[in-house]
Amino acid sequence: MPYFSYARPRTCLPRLLLATSRAASGIFVVSDAFAADNADKMARGKTLFTTATPACTLCHTLKDADAEGAVGPVLDELKPDANRVSKVLRDGLGAMPSFKATLSKADMAALAYYVAGATGAEK
Repeated sequence: MPYFSYARPRTCLPRLLLATSRAASGIFVVSDAFAADNADKMARGKTLFTTATPACTLCHTLKDADAEGAVGPVLDELKPDANRVSKVLRDGLGAMPSFKATLSKADMAALAYYVAGATGAEK
């Protein structure tokens, strides 16, 4: 049976605090990298929204992209989350074609992230 000492945790407390502070400082570095990655993803998604073939702007209205399409739903009102946008990009819906043959998974993810972010939906 292992031996447990109740006095020992007191001596480990400074190490625990040091490890916690190191981990906490690492979170800031990760979050800075995360923010930069998200900014890149938003920029890539906006570019794709306006330049994909066919361009999303032809059918959809999205204020952030200065798009005033009249065929598809107004994305600012619909506020689709990134999962919904990804599914529709991959599978198509109604008159909207599937983009899985023309866009990479990374591009579809960036586009979905952008639409969700630009409309204020959950990402």
